[in-house]
Amino acid sequence: MKKVEDLKVKIFADGADKAGMLEMYAKSFIKGLTTNPTLMNKAGITDYRIFAKEILSAIKDKPISFEVFSDDFKDMERQALEIASWGDNVYVKIPITNTQRETCYSLVKKLAAQKVKLNVTAIMTLEQVRDVVAALQPNVPSYVSVFAGRIADTGRDPLPLMSAAVEILKLTPAAELIWASPRELLNIFQADAIGCQVITVTNDILKKLSLVGYDLDEYSLDTVKMFYKDAVSAKYKI
Repeated sequence: MKKVEDLKVKIFADGADKAGMLEMYAKSFIKGLTTNPTLMNKAGITDYRIFAKEILSAIKDKPISFEVFSDDFKDMERQALEIASWGDNVYVKIPITNTQRETCYSLVKKLAAQKVKLNVTAIMTLEQVRDVVAALQPNVPSYVSVFAGRIADTGRDPLPLMSAAVEILKLTPAAELIWASPRELLNIFQADAIGCQVITVTNDILKKLSLVGYDLDEYSLDTVKMFYKDAVSAKYKI
């Protein structure tokens, strides 16, 4: 089994808790960060601009993605240009469609032509991957974010789709594929094995990194001890 430090896939921390983001940023194996409006809302963020600029005042040397939140493409463009102006390390997340199923490709093409670094997000089909790649500028840095975890949630194996996406992205040398919404630590190793460049990982999964390569006999015993400890603590009797 590979050690974490030997993996080629870049691990990005996904979250919106300021303390957690800064903690992850300080770790050498974290190569970038991402967030989104849902995570920010759960974290109690009320002022989008102030939160983003506070984070960027501390994180200047690793890529970080912030998402537009309008449902209107003209307003998305306005938001995207402002967000992009906040730092050279900022990538602007654009959803693959708005809530009316209208696709983002024209906006992506327009922003990419202005050399805005993009992170096109919420992608779940190869057709979407192909259309995004066609809209991107080949030499402008960008991310194509495929939600492999959500694909798996539907009972579909995301690996064939992600492997095919790796090949499609070879048409855009400056673009990188993100394995988004992982559900378990194993996904990091799966992403690495197929040549996916980036995986976004939440803090709850990142905390399991200490288990990589852990002896399974020891892990089995740890589990038995946990069951016994909790039964004693609960004072169960039969």
